[in-house]
Amino acid sequence: MAPPWTPPRPRRSGASILPVLLPIAVLIVVAVTVGSWLQWKERQTIDTVHTVGSAAADRVDVEAHVQSVDAAARELVLRVRVTPRGALGEEDGTAPVADLSLLTSSATLGDLAFKAHERLATKDVQVALTGGSISDYPFDTYETDIGFGAVVGGKEVPVRVLFSNHDVLFSVSATPTPSRQGTVVMALGLHRSGSLLVFAVFMMVVMWALAASVLMGAWYLTTRGEGLVWPALAWMAATLFALSAFRNTAPGTPPIGCAMDWIAFLWAETVIALCLIAVVITGVRSALHRDDTS
Repeated sequence: MAPPWTPPRPRRSGASILPVLLPIAVLIVVAVTVGSWLQWKERQTIDTVHTVGSAAADRVDVEAHVQSVDAAARELVLRVRVTPRGALGEEDGTAPVADLSLLTSSATLGDLAFKAHERLATKDVQVALTGGSISDYPFDTYETDIGFGAVVGGKEVPVRVLFSNHDVLFSVSATPTPSRQGTVVMALGLHRSGSLLVFAVFMMVVMWALAASVLMGAWYLTTRGEGLVWPALAWMAATLFALSAFRNTAPGTPPIGCAMDWIAFLWAETVIALCLIAVVITGVRSALHRDDTS
């Protein structure tokens, strides 16, 4: 006598999904935590103000902020605000008591002059960069120096410089260098910010991943003799052109032929193009062979 039939127990879907969801949730929490910490560190770096120079009561304060860095033109824009303190200024430092001349370093394109008793205006100056090349993007680095000296009424006066960086695409380090008394000179080192570097490396990894995906798809189609598989050909062609648009989204508008291109983009484009050609040639041969045998 056959044993009585018993219906199978229903599967507990929640218990089987939990071991998968838990590691994913942990990875999301870790990623968000690490990302938030990195963003906070980068924000702290941008908000850092380097103060160098005299602390005398009668002095000239120079607030210098990096507004933007043009690596292609090899220059940065420095926004300068001058404030005379103590007996050198009037109306809470908004105007000098005498003609004020702000002397800059040789890398800065021009000195600044302000009339006596006239309201001081913020001015932008260009500073030339030395060393490095944008063709090394995203690993390019540059250096320059900024220096300031002040003359009020024909007499040299003490200077204090407050330097900061407001360009989120670059990290700037400032190191005071020895200079003659009454002037302040700082050596600047510039390199791509951490967020830009991470994104650029991520882009290169994605380029190679897409190229590898197309290569595996091409290997499958050519070895199985599938013929002209139009959806696969459309996917490969779309990847070929989409990769160019993806590359152009790189922050900082890197020129063609930079390090990122030679590390990933140009090779990925070559692999995808060759795979597309190989699939078409193999597919046409398979289709012609089938026509001959039918």
